[in-house]
Amino acid sequence: MATRRKFIGQTVKAAAATYAGALGMSAKSYGRILGANDRVNVGIVGFSDRFRSSLLPSFLGHSKELNFDIIAVSDIWSVRREEGKAQLSAKVGHDIKTCVNNDALYAMKDVDAVIVSTADFQHALHCIEAVKAGRDAYVEKPFAETMADNRAALKAVKESKRIVQVGSQRRSGENYWAAADYINKGGFGNITMVELTWNVNQPGRWRRPDLIKKIRQEDTDWKRFLLNRPADTWDPRKYLEFRLFWPYSSGLPGQWMSHQIDTVNWFSGLNHPRSVVANGGIYQWKDGRKNWDTITAVMDYGPKDDANAGFQVIFTSRMHNGDDKPSEIYYSNGGELNLITNRISPKGGLTKRHAEAMGMQPNLLPDKLLVENAVEVVTSANTGGDPLTSAHMRNWMECVRSRKQPNAPVEAGYAHSIATIMTTAAARTGQRATFDEKTQEVMAGGKPFVY
Repeated sequence: MATRRKFIGQTVKAAAATYAGALGMSAKSYGRILGANDRVNVGIVGFSDRFRSSLLPSFLGHSKELNFDIIAVSDIWSVRREEGKAQLSAKVGHDIKTCVNNDALYAMKDVDAVIVSTADFQHALHCIEAVKAGRDAYVEKPFAETMADNRAALKAVKESKRIVQVGSQRRSGENYWAAADYINKGGFGNITMVELTWNVNQPGRWRRPDLIKKIRQEDTDWKRFLLNRPADTWDPRKYLEFRLFWPYSSGLPGQWMSHQIDTVNWFSGLNHPRSVVANGGIYQWKDGRKNWDTITAVMDYGPKDDANAGFQVIFTSRMHNGDDKPSEIYYSNGGELNLITNRISPKGGLTKRHAEAMGMQPNLLPDKLLVENAVEVVTSANTGGDPLTSAHMRNWMECVRSRKQPNAPVEAGYAHSIATIMTTAAARTGQRATFDEKTQEVMAGGKPFVY
């Protein structure tokens, strides 16, 4: 683990440095491993805000060194297609092929890999398309919003042997690897509780009023947008503001919780909660949205056969009051591990006075930094990209060449999706959600949760 941490630290530092400069087995032959001098040609699936603001500068920070190039963009809206062509051509210095859909993209034999940054519910399905076409893929989170899509994507990736990196960039953060190491080596003690929060106060978050005025049904492919969701009449808000509408997005669980619950799964070695209950509603933004603007989800984690072992996780998020600075605090009997302050601390640990009263020894963690220079978590509100995403993108690019598994492989995406789907099920049904290991179904009210 120490070697792994050293590697991650070097990767993050390299990513941060090259990112700043970036701002001013190839699919061609299934069995062939790319050589150092082979250029990897990348296609973009979805010219989205997330792609252009963070994924693109992250990619460009390493593309020259690692010999990667962007040659095509696929988007079903003509406006985004043309924007993609113009902006990408200016960045990479040559013409970009535009594709009206992913079929046209994968018909291009010289596309080796893709970056998928589309609507939340499309990620798993677009991942399936990519790997079945023999392409490696960087796939944004949430990985899946239903278990049917989640299972299908896991199966497709495992059968394909393609390199898939899920966009859970905390897995490329040096302080997160240090935390995993500290917990797994026993220094922290048993995790007893985890508090996750992510609060913002941005009325415009996920709203696109100017674009809604601009988009026309005849300029896009509404049927293709829906994929396997129920047939529906054209609605520009669902197309452009999908995060506000189920079943195109779960909203807060898929957007925020997917990042934070991934670290819980990773640190604990548990793939999903035992159960989830949730409460909340649309308390502030009466703008026609269907997904809540406020949620509290309470999760029980632990081994299936021992109800008295484990810990509780609380995820809270509100869209009407907050500073857009997420918080992740792990608690044990000896203190806390705070991944935002990057510090292990004895705060709240068992003191000498209270321990001696019970005939026990005090239990206090040391007060120290996890790592000397942690990379700050930058939220997607930021439009300049961030070093964590840069490190995560670099890790994927290196793994495309080495054919090693990346930091956030498909199994990580599958696991965080179970937790977010359980939370969605609890929120939408009002029932306690559980997970059936045999059928790999999220259950609520004794029935599989479906939309």
